Amino acid sequence: MKQNIWMGLMGGLVALFSVVAFAEPTADYAREKKWADEVVPGLVVGDPVYLQTPRGHHKFLALFTPVEGDKAVVVVHGMGIHPDWGMVGTLRTELADRGFATLSIQMPVLAADAQGAAYPPTFPEAAERIAQAVDFLKAKGYTQLAIVSHSMGSRMSRAYFSGQPDAAVKAWASLGLQQDDYAGLKLPVLDMYGDNDLPPVLTDAAKRKGSLPAGHSKQVVIPHADHFYTGHEEEMVETVASFLNDTLK
Repeated sequence: MKQNIWMGLMGGLVALFSVVAFAEPTADYAREKKWADEVVPGLVVGDPVYLQTPRGHHKFLALFTPVEGDKAVVVVHGMGIHPDWGMVGTLRTELADRGFATLSIQMPVLAADAQGAAYPPTFPEAAERIAQAVDFLKAKGYTQLAIVSHSMGSRMSRAYFSGQPDAAVKAWASLGLQQDDYAGLKLPVLDMYGDNDLPPVLTDAAKRKGSLPAGHSKQVVIPHADHFYTGHEEEMVETVASFLNDTLK
């Protein structure tokens, strides 16, 4: 009897340690706070706001740049960075100059040395953050909404669209999407990448193009551009803005 109890306890401990050892990584909120502490004091365009997911345990930074009218976009950055980083900051400010309110949101980040393969467990929280951003813009009176995303942010946005996206989201500009496609989506999609993009983006280009929803969807390749559109930011912004003007009426 005692031996059975002992074996049961040992089995329970083994199971517990197995769960801990293989637990899915969670967002690094301390790193998010570090990003916010660096970004907010130097902010020139837009206002910092903090949104909260339905889970209620974490508020995340968003950079809101309002404009008159009814068009707005949620800007979703890539892996391990912040909502005003490089090309993401260019998108959120330049699109506002072109008549689109922008809300660039902090997405879940992991440790600085985390690889892309570690990020999928964060996708449910990422989808919740996008949903909260959409609700924020709707509450501000914007009715023609789109999502503009890059790289890992495009994979996170795909997770949002795979759930129950808000019908107010009318279009998606997806930049540098890897390891996924657009099968089953109904809204217009812009699939954009550079012809010097990362190998997985280039390899899957034909598959992504074949999965684009009918209608105003299209695939655009920016000549000579890399994954971050270095030196080609103007073409990047103009292509996205043109697509949004065609799809948000």
